[in-house]
Amino acid sequence: MDYKEQFDFWLNDDYFDEDTKKELLAIRNDEKEIEDRFYKNLDFGTGGLRGVIGAGTNRMNKYTVRKASQGLANYILKNNGADMGVAIAYDSRLYSPEFADEAALCLAANGIKAYVFDALRPTPMLSYAVRKLGCKAGIVVTASHNPPEYNGYKVYWEDGAQVTPPHDKNIIGEVNAVEDFHTMKTMSKQDAMAKGLYNVIGKEIDDAYMEELKKQIIHPDVIKDVADDIKIVYTPFNGTGNVPVRRILEELGFKNVYIVPEQEMPDPKFTTLEYPNPEDPKAFTLALKLAKEKNADIVMATDPDADRLGIYALDKKSGEYIPFTGNMSGMLIAEYILRERLATKSMPANPALVTTIVTTNMAKAITKAYGVTEIETLTGFKYIGEQIKLFEQNHSHNYVFGLEESYGCLAGTHARDKDAVVAVMCLSEVASYCKKQGITLWDMMIECYEKYGYFKETQYAITKKGKEGLEEIAAMMEKLRNNPPKQIGDYKVKEFRDYKVDKVENYENGQTGKTGLPTSNVLYFDLEDDAWCCARPSGTEPKIKFYIGVKGTSLEDSDTKLNALTDALKAML
Repeated sequence: MDYKEQFDFWLNDDYFDEDTKKELLAIRNDEKEIEDRFYKNLDFGTGGLRGVIGAGTNRMNKYTVRKASQGLANYILKNNGADMGVAIAYDSRLYSPEFADEAALCLAANGIKAYVFDALRPTPMLSYAVRKLGCKAGIVVTASHNPPEYNGYKVYWEDGAQVTPPHDKNIIGEVNAVEDFHTMKTMSKQDAMAKGLYNVIGKEIDDAYMEELKKQIIHPDVIKDVADDIKIVYTPFNGTGNVPVRRILEELGFKNVYIVPEQEMPDPKFTTLEYPNPEDPKAFTLALKLAKEKNADIVMATDPDADRLGIYALDKKSGEYIPFTGNMSGMLIAEYILRERLATKSMPANPALVTTIVTTNMAKAITKAYGVTEIETLTGFKYIGEQIKLFEQNHSHNYVFGLEESYGCLAGTHARDKDAVVAVMCLSEVASYCKKQGITLWDMMIECYEKYGYFKETQYAITKKGKEGLEEIAAMMEKLRNNPPKQIGDYKVKEFRDYKVDKVENYENGQTGKTGLPTSNVLYFDLEDDAWCCARPSGTEPKIKFYIGVKGTSLEDSDTKLNALTDALKAML
């Protein structure tokens, strides 16, 4: 069916409820809106669904959630996972509880046990619950840091990580094979509970998760020594982090934790936030105001599903709060963990730090300094989580830390996804250690720059909405792929990697090889002097992202180099 036929089907078929039909009637004279809602099915990508909430095949609604759940159910049944069941969590967004129940009741109608949290929970707690409960799969209903009109649906496999090959492609195939809405199963919640197919989970998982986090503390005595003095401002951005973050900080003994009142409680409209993203400086406006009132040492914010953390730290010399990128905060935690684990002789044998191909090159310098293996994966924390599973299977390494540039990291192996709750805990310990030494987190960051080099990174994104936008993004990638530059600005390209065709071209010696990583639509340009850039269409938003990194000799030098390289890239595009 074309988009007009799909629109008529949704408007007239008895399968769809009256509220859906009323919403569609309101747009019946808007041809462009009808086309955008129905020209395709909402893509079930390698991570699941994410889209604007509303009626239509290209929107997040109970019918697209049911379709995804039916496809997942079919795959679970083929893999004999019905009795193992599926754990389900959800965030504070519009319709998140309803979509979670829609998924659970579709699974139940297929004879698959569902374990649903009793209230909103962070994404990393779902990752933990999947393994703790011995489930075959997991689902999180969240759109992470997207604007309030979005929601999403992420799928995890039995290892606790988001699905990776071959499961991701196989699940996509099953979801795409579900074409007739009338074949999608569901049942009443009452019947599902009576049959033991809908189960509620809560405190027992919370308590076990907290105990796992505490195992990552290296110096509990340091926290106790400064607990009365250190001041922390925290905001959960009206999301899922409020309860677990406050609980872990309280149980560790921190006395002065101040919560941004306007952003404390769940708010699906994110009223005080233009964009609930810890990467956005504007999102910290209220937190920084509170920090100045309290003279806080550190300001932290978790995104709505609490898997990503943003921070500001006080610079005593200027009295200002300095923003940290995900690379910077991740490197502080990495430096602290590696240094202190070696000092306390608690470093495991064959330690490994896992990063992605777009993470700062400072990670290479830090791991080299401490004799730790660095392993790079494709962009996406699911690949970092997959490495933990592989380490356990082949006994090649022991995971000590993992991070990606987009404000996500994981200490410990309790979860297999980025975990902002454990990141808050770790950074609070690092800040305590600094406090005891009479320095700030910003001072420690400068020490790292002086020791390893002034690495700095940025992102440049181009947003292209709608069908035409997707075509423009694809054309942009093909142009770079077919005619890769040999020089970008002042930097010669040393090596070009095309992860889609698994090819590496070394421009210095003319040799070619393979990337050694799974297929992905990513282009990477390794430049002179530890500089680099990478092009990648977003898997969750209608944009193409360019990641850019340099190494300078000072803050000013790295700023100058980064701006020049970014300008050169923009001019080239």
